[in-house]
Amino acid sequence: MPIKDVLSQLRRERGLTQEELAGKLFVTRQAVSRWETGETTPGIDMTKLIALALDVPVTALLEMPEHYCQSCGMMFTASDQFAREADGSVTEEFCRWCYDAGAYTYETSMDAMIEECAPRMAEAMGWTNDEAVSLLGAVLPAHIPSGNTRRIHLLLLMKLARF
Repeated sequence: MPIKDVLSQLRRERGLTQEELAGKLFVTRQAVSRWETGETTPGIDMTKLIALALDVPVTALLEMPEHYCQSCGMMFTASDQFAREADGSVTEEFCRWCYDAGAYTYETSMDAMIEECAPRMAEAMGWTNDEAVSLLGAVLPAHIPSGNTRRIHLLLLMKLARF
């Protein structure tokens, strides 16, 4: 769902008027109105503030695809991108670049993941690299565990990571 629809819904669920939300964000009521009508979109840092004011994760304000790699966040666009388990069966949870033959293909840190992905995100979205780093830093976990618990929900990266 686009941020304009999510924002309006979340604001109403919390019993806030546009004026009250604007006051929490130190912006005008008109700014909130423009976001809710889709006339403009809040920037990354404002989106983080909105999430804080509405007590929701930043990801709640962003459009998420239905199918993406649970490791790197790449959006699946073809079935040949799915990974395979050790027995050769297909798993739709991971891409073939992150997971192969029942095992992860690499280990990485969050800083390294952000450093690698932020420039592509910035270019694809028309943002600065700093804006992309800021958003990724806000929505990604501080630690990437290994094994089957390694599930990073990267939200925007699934649209942007191209392998």
